Formats: sequence, C-alpha cells, structure tokens
Amino acid sequence: MNQLRQQLTLGLPPRQGLYDPAWEKDGCGVGFVCDIKGRASRRIVETADHMNCCMVHRGGLGYEKNTGDGAGVLTALPHGFFARAAKAELGLELPPPGSYGAGIVFLPRDAEERAHCKAVIAEEVANAGQRLLGWRDVPTRPDAADIGSAARAAMPAIEQLFIAAADGVAGDAFERKLYLIRKAATHRLRTDEALAERLLLYFVSLS
Repeated sequence: MNQLRQQLTLGLPPRQGLYDPAWEKDGCGVGFVCDIKGRASRRIVETADHMNCCMVHRGGLGYEKNTGDGAGVLTALPHGFFARAAKAELGLELPPPGSYGAGIVFLPRDAEERAHCKAVIAEEVANAGQRLLGWRDVPTRPDAADIGSAARAAMPAIEQLFIAAADGVAGDAFERKLYLIRKAATHRLRTDEALAERLLLYFVSLS
C-alpha cells in the first residue's frame, strides 16, 4: 500500500517495458446546461448533476468500480453562498461580487508542506498587488461518497481561498492578476524538490 500511495502521490509510473508516461493523454467529456435568458437557478445545477451522472464513460473506471478519474460541475460564482460560508466559518465579510476571486486548491496532505504551499501562494498574491482574505476547508465526505481505496490513497487536502482585488483593479485586469498568481505559485511549488508531495499541488480553479 505504501508503494501504491507513493506512486499515486508522485505522479505517473516510470518508463518500463512497453509503457512510456510520455504517451499519457487527457480526455474529457463535457456537457453544457444554461437558462437562455441568463437566470440563475438551483434547477440548472440539479440538471447539470443529472447530466454528469449519465456520463458513465467520464469515470475512467479501473480495477475498482468506485474509483474513477473524477468529474465535477463548473458554475458561475455563487456569491450568496460564499458570503454566508465565509461569514460563518471565517468571520469574514466578502467584498461585493466582482471585487474578489475564489479558488479551489489541492494541497499536500502533510501539514508542514501544506503550510509552506499556502505561504508561497500568499507571497504570490502580495507580489501581484492583491490581498489574500482567507482560506476555508472544503467539506469532503469520502465515506458517504463511497470513494475507493485507490482514490483515497491519492486524495489531496482540499481548501478554498478568497482573494480581494486591489483598488482600481476589476474585470479582465483582475482575472489576469489571478491567472498570474496561479501560474507563479504553481511553478514555484511543483518544481520545489524539497516538497515530497509537490505534485499534489493543483489549482482546480481561481477566478
């Protein structure tokens, strides 16, 4: 199990026999659901969830029926929910919509390495002239979701961060700042060989 955990944590297996990691390719199934009049509603999310569950081939099943390659739903920023969660869990008043960005980040499971990654990300936020508001633990329920043992072995720590826009920064200019923060932090951390779990670091989203 330790060998499996190390392999899943550190990336693809080394080249051996007929296998070459250079041949690995990504492939995604994508579906879109919207309201033609641009109205936000819970029904859109529920329909997207139903569509996602119908895409069985997206699961990329291996030797375990409950371990796949993952799938999710991408939505517009739900300011009402974020504002309530940030207030309840962090005691934080979020700025108005458009004045902050939110992101989901996969982080190392090791507490010290995770703290280091978050410190580097904070540095890059400051380097970009923006303001880090806080981090929120993302609720996960692997038992209720019946996640397989292989997926659990590779499961990172998952947290959400909020970044406030600097005065005078908005729209596309703010999106560019968030993009540069993500790229700079990712480059620094995923190339830091002192971090044993550096390949667990991944920005799922930051917008």
